[in-house]
Amino acid sequence: MKPVIVAEKPSQAKAYAEAFKTTKRDGYIEVAPDAIFPEGAYITWGIGHLVELKEPKAYDPKWGKWSLAALPILPDTYQFQVARGKAQQFGIIKKLIFQTDTVINACDVDREGSNIFYSIYYQTGAKNKKIQRLWINSLEADEVRKGFQELRDNRQDLLLYQEAKARQISDWLVGMNGSRLYSLLLQEKGIREVFAIGRVQTPTVFLIYQREKEIEAFVPEPFYEIEGMFDAEKGRYKGKAKLRAKERKEAEELLAKYAIAAKEDGIVAQVKTTEKRTPPPQLHSLSTLQAAANRKWKYSPAKVLSVMQGLYEKKLVSYPRTDTQHVTPGEFSYLAGQVEKYQQLIEAPFPIASKTPKKRFVDSSKVQEHYAIIPTKTIPTARKLAGLAKDERNLYEEVLRTTLAMFHKDYRYAETKVTTDVKGLAFFTTGKTELEKGWRELFPVAKEAKQEPSLPELREQERVKSKIDIKESMTLPPKPYTEGQLIAMMKTCGKFVEDVEDTEILKEIEGLGTEATRSGIIETIKRHEYISVTKNIVSITDKGRILCQSIEGNLLSSPSMTAKWETYLKKIGKGEGSSEVFLATIGKFIQKLLDEVPAQMQKNGLPDKMATPDAKDEIAVCPRCKKGMIVSRRGSYNCTEYDNGCKQSFPATFLKKRLTAKQIEYLCTRGKTPVIKGFISKNGKKFNAKLVLEDGKLKMEF
Repeated sequence: MKPVIVAEKPSQAKAYAEAFKTTKRDGYIEVAPDAIFPEGAYITWGIGHLVELKEPKAYDPKWGKWSLAALPILPDTYQFQVARGKAQQFGIIKKLIFQTDTVINACDVDREGSNIFYSIYYQTGAKNKKIQRLWINSLEADEVRKGFQELRDNRQDLLLYQEAKARQISDWLVGMNGSRLYSLLLQEKGIREVFAIGRVQTPTVFLIYQREKEIEAFVPEPFYEIEGMFDAEKGRYKGKAKLRAKERKEAEELLAKYAIAAKEDGIVAQVKTTEKRTPPPQLHSLSTLQAAANRKWKYSPAKVLSVMQGLYEKKLVSYPRTDTQHVTPGEFSYLAGQVEKYQQLIEAPFPIASKTPKKRFVDSSKVQEHYAIIPTKTIPTARKLAGLAKDERNLYEEVLRTTLAMFHKDYRYAETKVTTDVKGLAFFTTGKTELEKGWRELFPVAKEAKQEPSLPELREQERVKSKIDIKESMTLPPKPYTEGQLIAMMKTCGKFVEDVEDTEILKEIEGLGTEATRSGIIETIKRHEYISVTKNIVSITDKGRILCQSIEGNLLSSPSMTAKWETYLKKIGKGEGSSEVFLATIGKFIQKLLDEVPAQMQKNGLPDKMATPDAKDEIAVCPRCKKGMIVSRRGSYNCTEYDNGCKQSFPATFLKKRLTAKQIEYLCTRGKTPVIKGFISKNGKKFNAKLVLEDGKLKMEF
């Protein structure tokens, strides 16, 4: 009998079919008999999640309406249904499966792929079929054929399915109960919004909220340093004394102690040069690629995953949903054999430093389900490369250049530390001189990138002229997250947890979500309007603030809860845990929410003004009319007496720099801000300045 191969989606089925001689049919592809399939085979496909959990009202009519009295929603058993609009394709799969005795799971090689396959298989009602698993990291024809020759049994696959199904049901339970609970309680306070609650998304929003609160609560403080500008025989350089004082007086007293005036002679007391090396970067996992792409091109994590999935299906890169940065000796071997061809692709020839595997890149113990993202054996033609969209080309080259760097030399530079003596007070300078570009030549630096100033040639005991000055600076608030940094924040959220045990758990499971789901979680909280992203900067919305104030002090706000759940879910995937035990724990958690949240929300005390969508926090008394308050409204800061004639306003963004409520408060109360970094002029140059309020208008002070 012909085996039935179930792919996750049509594009994946098409890629498998290209490894065989086939005939296209309605909803499936027929594989002609060959050495691997002597009787031939059928390849069919899902359309993502063909099968889904039923809605609450399917279990009990009382759950059809949102009511606090109807909670909790805890079915005795969980029922699934074919997703709306997908019945035709499901019927084709079901018919094929009933005609065979062997079914091959060829969905994506991860937990979600296992879940999609078994959800479909069990929904068909089929029994006593032999099930095998295709497990490959590349869609190239030879890798596909090799994978079908080396099919795995389904023991591990079944465990991954149990883990994924338990995760799916727990997310459904938390979402259905938590969303109704918080939405209904907030409606009682006059806030007519639906607040979606999620096992992973909610603590993620709370971490963003915490960062924004830190920024808003930050009060800039001045600090003082003593800086020297030195003129030597072969050039000028700068140095600093070892002092960072909160009061200017401390710096003045130190200069007085050494009787140092504004202009003095100095001596180069020591010049110490050390050669240093930076090895090539590690290969990319999905999260490191998402971070790099966001930094270089402002791509969102979701866009990176989407583009990489496309490149995978075009057989140009290996499986993208990977959390490792290593390959096995097998992958290294084919990469080493094709280095010269990869070099030609990007016209970047360089002498190969070594084709010997290094543990930094090649380590089988670090490769579990998938290896790092690397180019496949397929070398695209010039025409195929030219046919890639710009974002595809950018990401393909990033993967290619990072892989080639593995065969390049280290980046070498000389670090020079200079001590300059001015009347007994030491000034310190560190400079860097590039000796060999090495792997860095593979990554062209943008022209506007900040270059480190180079030191002039100096010799010990050389006399220099110096200009000594006390420099005033301001402490800077934490920076808001970029969209790319959210991925890293989710991975490393253990550092936000006080409990040592929880921190270790979060470190072990790599934080919130998984490599494959984090970008989707970010898209979800954007869709629910908890965060907004403007020019790559992430901000919490008013709706997000209300949610976070509501859950503050609750386990839903803490990554620890998700950490403990993820730890147990992984045990299920290893056969060491039980879905029944896990879901019973979730049930207890939901009951705890129902018991405690109403009183907790009362204790948190949401301000009444948050009940109206247009109300904003008052920042300061209006400096013009002295009656109204300056408040934040969409796109600007305005006076509440606007309708009575006061036209005082401040832009939310000035010269491409987002102004914070704290900076507006400084303008209103003191007439000027501390130094603000990062303004961008009309010609694109960055600069720093203070903002000054004169006659109701903003001016700059340098």
